[in-house]
Amino acid sequence: MSSLLSRFAVVVVIGITACSQGEPAASAPAAQGAPDSGRRETALFAGGCFWSTETNFEHMPGVVSAVSGFAGGTIANPSYDAVVRGGTGHVEAVQVTYDPARITYRQLVDRFWRTIDPTDPDGQFCDQGPSYVTAVFATAAQRPMADASRAAAAAVIGERRFVTPVRNSARFWPAESYHQDFARLNPVRYGGYSRFCGREARLRAVWGG
Repeated sequence: MSSLLSRFAVVVVIGITACSQGEPAASAPAAQGAPDSGRRETALFAGGCFWSTETNFEHMPGVVSAVSGFAGGTIANPSYDAVVRGGTGHVEAVQVTYDPARITYRQLVDRFWRTIDPTDPDGQFCDQGPSYVTAVFATAAQRPMADASRAAAAAVIGERRFVTPVRNSARFWPAESYHQDFARLNPVRYGGYSRFCGREARLRAVWGG
């Protein structure tokens, strides 16, 4: 799937109206039920289609916001059309803002692995191509935690099969407004897209359950 129109066309063809998530449950937050501390930190993940990555994180306790956008490329202010055409070097990514008193960075990374297929080097599910490859973008301070999380996840399915890298931090550019909160605002379209892509079945095949 290389464009927004092709994603929508999938929904029209199959006529599915229920939103399907299907990812395993998140790990417990750092302080379950703790009040908002007012502190804010960010994490950056590329998990294929940013609609899915965004909705996987935004309901987690301790997550303040999840914004769809682009990272890792060579031009400023990339548009969605430019990224999916190729040549900018960007991947679809989501910037997660969270309260570190309520959820840790390690817990976010642990959650991320189980919402993707880290054995696919070319994209995710039905979204294939350079803009849909996966990665954790980590700052120098985050890198040890991200690497430890990756090693633990890779041990589950085999290091040789686990191709999603931890990359150095990159500039994040928000996507156009119509991409934000897409799953929540367009449950019928997102539900059909997610089902057609076979997310739930593939995640079960990779991670079990």
